[in-house]
Formats: sequence, structure tokens, C-alpha cells
Amino acid sequence: MASSLSSTLNVFGALSESKRIINAHSRHFLALSVLFLLPLSFLITVYPTLLQTLSNPKPNRVQNIRFSPQQQKPSDSLTLSLIYISVILILSLCATGAISYSVFHGFFGRPVKLFSALKSILYSFIPLLVTVICFQGIVFAVLGVFGVFFWLLNKGFELLGFEIGYGDPLYVGLITFGVCILVMILIHLQVIWSLAGVVVVAESIWGFEPLRRSANLVKGMRRVSLNLLLFFGFFIAVLIWSTSASAVRIGGANGWSSWVFVVQIVVTSSLVTYLFLHNLAANTVMYMYCKAVNGELAWEIAEEFAREYISLPFDEEKAPHVVSVAQV
Repeated sequence: MASSLSSTLNVFGALSESKRIINAHSRHFLALSVLFLLPLSFLITVYPTLLQTLSNPKPNRVQNIRFSPQQQKPSDSLTLSLIYISVILILSLCATGAISYSVFHGFFGRPVKLFSALKSILYSFIPLLVTVICFQGIVFAVLGVFGVFFWLLNKGFELLGFEIGYGDPLYVGLITFGVCILVMILIHLQVIWSLAGVVVVAESIWGFEPLRRSANLVKGMRRVSLNLLLFFGFFIAVLIWSTSASAVRIGGANGWSSWVFVVQIVVTSSLVTYLFLHNLAANTVMYMYCKAVNGELAWEIAEEFAREYISLPFDEEKAPHVVSVAQV
């Protein structure tokens, strides 16, 4: 390899390494962001506004004459929501497949081409979709277990003769405690399965196997994975919340006539795109770090040495490097 770089296995190391790879192939990742992440960010940003607009549409004299509130079809909102979820899912899977593939190859200094990244989507889309279905199936199962538990708990209090109202402090306390436990479990699942998407792309496995593989890889690095999740989740949530708050203040239907609100939508979508890109890149770098901690990365580096004795004419930023792990 042309050069070697010792990277610290923490949040800042993952962020700096992902930034290095993105900067080394800036036009490539810009193209992928425009194709997948920018539309995804825009849809996520404007969805609360669209939801408010549909809930409180701008009065229309012709509609008021022709249709009464009882005649308006609620199925329109359901159809729009299903289309929205489908588009979000497709864009997310395409972005995960293409960007993870690009960062994975960019980590070793291999050539990163747009056509190859787009072609990789053909091979990773269905496996990613199946893995997401497995992931969501487990999440819904956890939610179902908690729902059944609290239903049985409520019935148990009724059988014992306790009358607990919704405003009762004991009831509120139990619900609050249960919600806190549920949130902690869901965050834990998100942390241990954070590498599942990268595993699908890099190792060509799918279903429950990437979830198991991710949980094994992330052992010993869960704090780093949690910090990355909280870091990106916090800033993305703040950006989307600020736009939603502006929509509520201005009014969903009237907001689009305000140029200030439109500019805020554009700026927020761009910033969320930036965060999504670095989040996907950081997860891929985390995958490499976890393999290094488990002693698996050395074999891939040895294969790189065996396959390429002469470095390609990359510039300094694009030079491949080795991650060394010092355990004390």
C-alpha cells in the first residue's frame, strides 16, 4: 500500500475517516446524494407540512359547494401515505446500497465509479429489502409483546378490584416506565444492528443473517455506534423539527407562498442530505473498524497486497491506507 494511517477507534475517528473518503471522491458522492439522498431529505422535511396541509386544507369555494366535509374521502390520505412510505423506502435502500458500496471500495483506495455504484443497487436492493422486513418484523414483535403485557396488566388490576383511570398517577407512572423501557430496547436493537445494511452490501448476505453478523461485529464498539446514532439522530431531528415548527407557525397551506419558508425547506433538505451522506459513510467505516477489532481486516489487507503491488495514480487523499488497532 502507498501509505499507512493509524485511526483512532472512536466517533471522531469514524467521522474524520468518512470525511476523508467523501472528499477524495467528492463528485462521485455528490452525484449519489443528488440522485437519492436529496429527494429523500426533501420528502422527509416536507412531510409534516404536507400532512398539516391535508389535515387543514386551504378553503376553496368550489369545493365547499360541491363537497361537504362528510363527503371528502379519507382514503386519499391513506393512499398518499402508502406512496410516500414506498418512495422513502426505495430511495433509502438505493442510497444505502450505492453509498455503502462506494465507501467500502474507497476505504481501500480502489477506483470508485458512478456506474459501478449504481449497478451494485441491482444486486443489493432485494437483499436489503428482505433484511429491512426482518428488522421491522422483530420491532413490531417487540411492540406487540409490550402491548399485550400492558393489556394483561390492566386486566389484572381490574380482576383484583382496582379501578385505575387514565389520569391516575399509578397508571401514568406505569405507562411512563414501560415507554422508557421500550425506547431503551429499540435503541439497543438499532445500535447492535446498525451495520446490517453494510453487511448486506459488503458480504452479500440477507435476511436475519446480517442482523446476527452486525450484532457480533459491533461487540466492544457499541458505545461508538450509540454515539454515532445519537449524533446524527439529534441534528437531523432538530432540523426537521425546526421546519415543522415554522410550518405550524405560518400555516401548512399558506407556508408555500412564503419565500422564507421555501428557502428554509431548501436549506434544511440540503443539510439533512449532508448528514445522511456522512451517516451512511460513517456506518461503513464503523464496519471496517469492527472488522479490524475482530482481526478480520488483516486478511483483506493481505489480499490487497497480493492483488496490487503497484499503486494506481491516486492523489494523496485517495491513497489507500491501513487501520491499525492497538489493544491494551
